[in-house]
Amino acid sequence: MSAQELFVTAAHTFLSAGKKSLSIPKSLDLFAQVLAVDLGLKPSLLYDSNSATAEQVQQYLSSLQSSQLVSKSLLTLDLNGNTLIVNPATVRLNIEQLLHGDSVAVIDVCHSLEKPTLSETLRGELKTIAQDVLILLRGCEHLREAEKPLTAGDKCEEWNLCTVFGLLLGYPVTYWFDQNKSFENCLSMTPLSVTTASATWQVMGKVCVNLEFVRSCLIFYPSFTFFFC
Repeated sequence: MSAQELFVTAAHTFLSAGKKSLSIPKSLDLFAQVLAVDLGLKPSLLYDSNSATAEQVQQYLSSLQSSQLVSKSLLTLDLNGNTLIVNPATVRLNIEQLLHGDSVAVIDVCHSLEKPTLSETLRGELKTIAQDVLILLRGCEHLREAEKPLTAGDKCEEWNLCTVFGLLLGYPVTYWFDQNKSFENCLSMTPLSVTTASATWQVMGKVCVNLEFVRSCLIFYPSFTFFFC
């Protein structure tokens, strides 16, 4: 079985939602993104290919790890029903940089504001959440390979998930809003900018021999965030 067939088979076997399986292009794209996480090109991947559960994503990841397609250090994180594939080492490095400096800007996007606003006062809350996530990740350092998704438990209920996603995905800007008042925000009519990003890398291994991946994407982001990066 070729390397590409392994990627597609793993996705079809473990990530079916109902009677639907991921298409071949989606299966290959998903593996390219997981591989980018494994190589540290991105700290985490928020799984949104379909409605597969965290347990299914864990089984998919374990299959890739058993086939030596990705390292055993990757783990699946379940945040209140949202599933991420995480590179713990890269996330920890990003968080440690945040805790020792101001590498991430916090933007208040509460619906009551006329426009998004840079908030210095919310940095303290961001660092508190960052410390909680760091403790969570350190708790699984002794595991050689996770058998089930890691979960934040009740602690997750205290977090603003919008902020946590920005932190875990390695964004230089993360949003915050007062979820005790409303889950709406003031971003609806904000002008967007578009940037094209691409990466090319090769993988050498027992299964993937001189296999080249090219990943290109369009990134849409609010124009005002450019001034905070």
